[in-house]
Amino acid sequence: MQEKEIIMLEYEELTGKIIGAAIEVHTKLGPGFLESVYENALAIELRKRGMNFTKQEEVDIFYDDEEVGKHRLDLFIEGTIVLELKAIKNIINEHFAVVRSYLKAVKQKHGLIINFAKSKLEVKRVIREN
Repeated sequence: MQEKEIIMLEYEELTGKIIGAAIEVHTKLGPGFLESVYENALAIELRKRGMNFTKQEEVDIFYDDEEVGKHRLDLFIEGTIVLELKAIKNIINEHFAVVRSYLKAVKQKHGLIINFAKSKLEVKRVIREN
Protein backbone atom coordinates (compact mmCIF):
# COMPACT_ATOMS: atom_id res chain seq x y z
CA MET A 1 0.00 0.00 0.00
CA GLN A 2 1.37 3.42 -0.90
CA GLU A 3 1.98 6.05 1.78
CA LYS A 4 -0.77 8.35 0.43
CA GLU A 5 -3.34 5.52 0.65
CA ILE A 6 -2.29 4.82 4.26
CA ILE A 7 -2.67 8.51 5.18
CA MET A 8 -6.12 8.67 3.59
CA LEU A 9 -7.27 5.57 5.48
CA GLU A 10 -5.73 6.64 8.80
CA TYR A 11 -8.93 8.30 10.05
CA GLU A 12 -11.43 6.54 7.81
CA GLU A 13 -13.67 5.45 10.71
CA LEU A 14 -13.73 8.91 12.28
CA THR A 15 -14.38 10.71 9.00
CA GLY A 16 -17.07 8.16 8.22
CA LYS A 17 -18.85 9.07 11.47
CA ILE A 18 -18.54 12.78 10.72
CA ILE A 19 -19.88 12.34 7.20
CA GLY A 20 -22.75 10.22 8.54
CA ALA A 21 -23.69 13.00 10.96
CA ALA A 22 -23.52 15.58 8.14
CA ILE A 23 -25.73 13.41 5.93
CA GLU A 24 -28.29 13.22 8.75
CA VAL A 25 -28.29 17.03 9.07
CA HIS A 26 -28.57 17.49 5.30
CA THR A 27 -31.40 14.95 5.09
CA LYS A 28 -33.39 16.72 7.79
CA LEU A 29 -32.71 20.34 6.78
CA GLY A 30 -31.98 20.15 3.06
CA PRO A 31 -30.12 22.89 1.18
CA GLY A 32 -30.80 26.61 1.43
CA PHE A 33 -29.74 27.73 4.91
CA LEU A 34 -26.77 29.75 6.13
CA GLU A 35 -23.57 27.92 7.13
CA SER A 36 -24.20 28.83 10.78
CA VAL A 37 -27.48 26.89 10.75
CA TYR A 38 -25.71 23.76 9.50
CA GLU A 39 -22.88 24.28 11.99
CA ASN A 40 -25.33 24.43 14.90
CA ALA A 41 -27.31 21.43 13.65
CA LEU A 42 -24.15 19.40 13.02
CA ALA A 43 -22.93 20.20 16.53
CA ILE A 44 -26.17 18.73 17.90
CA GLU A 45 -25.80 15.63 15.73
CA LEU A 46 -22.13 15.12 16.68
CA ARG A 47 -23.01 15.50 20.36
CA LYS A 48 -25.81 12.93 20.01
CA ARG A 49 -23.25 10.53 18.52
CA GLY A 50 -20.85 11.03 21.44
CA MET A 51 -18.15 12.79 19.48
CA ASN A 52 -15.79 15.33 21.05
CA PHE A 53 -15.41 18.62 19.17
CA THR A 54 -14.94 22.32 19.52
CA LYS A 55 -16.95 24.87 17.60
CA GLN A 56 -15.44 28.16 16.39
CA GLU A 57 -12.15 27.36 18.15
CA GLU A 58 -9.76 30.27 17.94
CA VAL A 59 -6.36 29.30 16.53
CA ASP A 60 -3.23 31.45 16.67
CA ILE A 61 -1.39 31.97 13.38
CA PHE A 62 2.39 32.35 13.56
CA TYR A 63 5.08 33.70 11.28
CA ASP A 64 8.72 33.16 12.32
CA ASP A 65 7.53 32.15 15.79
CA GLU A 66 5.56 35.38 16.25
CA GLU A 67 1.79 35.52 16.38
CA VAL A 68 0.45 37.41 13.38
CA GLY A 69 -3.25 36.75 13.71
CA LYS A 70 -6.03 34.43 14.70
CA HIS A 71 -8.55 32.30 12.89
CA ARG A 72 -11.65 30.40 13.95
CA LEU A 73 -12.20 26.81 12.86
CA ASP A 74 -15.81 25.93 12.06
CA LEU A 75 -15.47 22.59 13.85
CA PHE A 76 -12.44 20.70 15.16
CA ILE A 77 -13.33 17.05 15.72
CA GLU A 78 -11.53 14.85 18.25
CA GLY A 79 -8.53 17.20 18.13
CA THR A 80 -7.74 15.70 14.74
CA ILE A 81 -10.10 16.61 11.89
CA VAL A 82 -10.64 20.20 10.76
CA LEU A 83 -14.14 20.59 9.40
CA GLU A 84 -14.88 23.50 7.07
CA LEU A 85 -18.59 23.97 6.42
CA LYS A 86 -19.93 25.62 3.29
CA ALA A 87 -23.30 26.54 1.84
CA ILE A 88 -22.10 27.60 -1.60
CA LYS A 89 -22.65 26.81 -5.27
CA ASN A 90 -19.25 25.14 -5.81
CA ILE A 91 -16.19 24.18 -3.82
CA ILE A 92 -13.14 25.64 -5.53
CA ASN A 93 -9.38 25.14 -5.23
CA GLU A 94 -9.02 28.09 -2.86
CA HIS A 95 -11.18 26.29 -0.29
CA PHE A 96 -8.70 23.39 -0.25
CA ALA A 97 -5.81 25.84 0.22
CA VAL A 98 -7.60 27.49 3.14
CA VAL A 99 -8.23 24.16 4.88
CA ARG A 100 -4.60 23.12 4.37
CA SER A 101 -3.57 26.40 6.06
CA TYR A 102 -5.87 25.64 8.98
CA LEU A 103 -4.41 22.13 9.22
CA LYS A 104 -0.91 23.58 9.30
CA ALA A 105 -1.93 26.00 12.06
CA VAL A 106 -3.22 23.15 14.27
CA LYS A 107 -0.44 20.74 13.20
CA GLN A 108 -2.83 18.16 11.77
CA LYS A 109 -3.09 16.34 8.43
CA HIS A 110 -6.80 15.67 7.89
CA GLY A 111 -9.71 17.92 7.04
CA LEU A 112 -13.10 17.81 5.42
CA ILE A 113 -14.97 20.41 3.40
CA ILE A 114 -18.70 19.80 3.59
CA ASN A 115 -21.04 21.75 1.32
CA PHE A 116 -24.71 21.73 2.32
CA ALA A 117 -25.95 23.89 -0.59
CA LYS A 118 -26.46 21.10 -3.10
CA SER A 119 -29.36 18.67 -3.34
CA LYS A 120 -26.86 15.90 -2.50
CA LEU A 121 -24.38 16.63 0.30
CA GLU A 122 -20.93 17.36 -1.10
CA VAL A 123 -17.92 16.14 0.90
CA LYS A 124 -14.27 16.67 -0.01
CA ARG A 125 -11.32 15.27 1.93
CA VAL A 126 -8.29 17.48 2.45
CA ILE A 127 -4.90 15.97 3.31
CA ARG A 128 -1.98 18.20 4.25
CA GLU A 129 1.30 16.60 3.37
CA ASN A 130 4.47 17.68 5.15
